[in-house]
Parts: sequence; C-alpha cells; structure tokens
Amino acid sequence: MVLIQLTIFFIIIYVLESLTIIAQSSFMVVVLGRKWMQVKRLSSVEMILISLGICHFCLQWASVLYNFGSYFNHNYTFWNIAIIWEFTNILTFWLTSLLAAFYCVKISSFTHPIFLWLRWRILRLVPWLLLGTLILSCVAVIPSVVKKHILMQLFTMKHLPGNSTWTERFHLFEQYFFKPQTMCVLLVPFLLFLASTVLLMASLIRHREQMQQHNSGHCNSSMQAHRTALKSLATFFIVFTSYFLILSIHLVSKVFDNGSLFWFWEAIIYALISIHSTSLMLSSPTLKRVLKKKCWGPEAT
Repeated sequence: MVLIQLTIFFIIIYVLESLTIIAQSSFMVVVLGRKWMQVKRLSSVEMILISLGICHFCLQWASVLYNFGSYFNHNYTFWNIAIIWEFTNILTFWLTSLLAAFYCVKISSFTHPIFLWLRWRILRLVPWLLLGTLILSCVAVIPSVVKKHILMQLFTMKHLPGNSTWTERFHLFEQYFFKPQTMCVLLVPFLLFLASTVLLMASLIRHREQMQQHNSGHCNSSMQAHRTALKSLATFFIVFTSYFLILSIHLVSKVFDNGSLFWFWEAIIYALISIHSTSLMLSSPTLKRVLKKKCWGPEAT
C-alpha cells in the first residue's frame, strides 16, 4: 500500500514537472519566434535558445508518451518514441555545449590566437554549428535505431525455438557495444561543455582578481556583475553535470526500472531539466523582459 502511494506521489510530481517544462519551452519558442517574425533576425544566443526550447518541448512530450505508454502497456510500438527521446536528448547535450562554448569565446578575456580567431568568426559560425549539431545527433542515434529494430525482431520471434540463443547474444552485444556507445555519445558534448564552462569561470575569476586593486564605484559594480555571472555559471554547471551523472547511472544500472523507484528517478531527472530551462530563460534579456512584464506588469520593464 505504501509503495502504491509513493508511486502515485512520484507520478504526480513527474506530471507537474512535465507541464512546467512544456510551458517553459513553449514560452521560449513563442517569444523568440515572435521576435524573429517582427525583426526578421535573432542573435546567435537566441538562435541557440530557441533550438533548445524546441528540443526540450519534444524531449518532454516523448518522455511522457513513452513513460506512461510503456509503464501501463508493455508494447514494443512505444520503442519508436524512445528513439525520439534519445535523439532530442543528444541534441540537447550538443546545443548546451554549443551555448557554453559561445559564451566562453565571447566573454572570456583569453588572448590566445585561437580564441581571437573564434571571437571574430563565431557569430557567422553559429548557424553552421547548429546544423552540425543536428547532423551529429542524427548520426549518433543510428545505433539506437538498429538496436530497437533488433529488439522488435526478437520480440516477434520470441516463440520460435532457438530464439533464446539470439537473445543472449544480443544482451552481450548490448552490454559491450550499445551501452558504451551511448555513454560516448553523451560524454563528448559534455566534455566540451565542461571545458568551456571551466575556462570561462577561470577567466572571470582572473579578471575579478585584477579589478580588486581598484576601489572606484564603477569597479565595484563590475565586480558585482562578475559575482552574479559566476553564481549563474556555477548553478548552470552543477545542474547540467548532475543531469549527465544521473543519466549515466541510469544507463549502467537497472535498479530504478520498476515501480515507485522508476518514477522517483524520472522526477529527479526532469526536476533538473526544469531548473535547466529556468536558467536558460533568465540568461536571455529578451525572455527575462517578457517574463517580468507577464508577472509584474509593464512597469516592471
């Protein structure tokens, strides 16, 4: 009885988080899409943010359909939805790493020739980088498509004699190829995100130490801005790193695959995505201005 109550509780939390993420991503897409319709252009950051908004929207709907469909009706037809989820999740990782790399190049004070060249070219490279992340995500999800196809074939052949041998071989292949491949697919963009964020934080800390020698009001306000930026970066870093670690544990462990533990796991994962979406909205002046106007009226802007 207690397990049933816990399961219902975590399902309710998961549904509320899903509705929040869908509302957040819809808000990002609508606001930035309307701006694009009005002025016929978006900044590089806004192009990445609207792509992330679309990704989060599709990711969450795929999660809801797959989780409820597979949990209450064990049917291989829902495996196709899992492929959509995996594709949008990989794309989310690449877009997040691209956003971190963009901020690192534009804001950091490094004077290495590579940084100077990237700072000069980055604005023109962003549309091509967005296309590149889409292509990389499509290529990265191909093994999962093959895996789901093999699973469907095994599912339809489960009553045939000798099928247990094929099943055992497939599980071995999954353990030694598919799981490491999935980890590598997420690890590469995560390492790019990690390097970009650490470099940017190191640059801001170094710049802040240089300004501590001055005592003017302007420098004090600049130091306050640096502290705010460092806090935002630290929050963003902790949330996305936690999301990566939780997904990694989920890939290598089956402890949370059933019952209330499954929904507990899902509630934690999508709580992090909701915080991630919130930090993305607050990082955009356009989204923050519209959000303040909606919440506190025109005088707030």
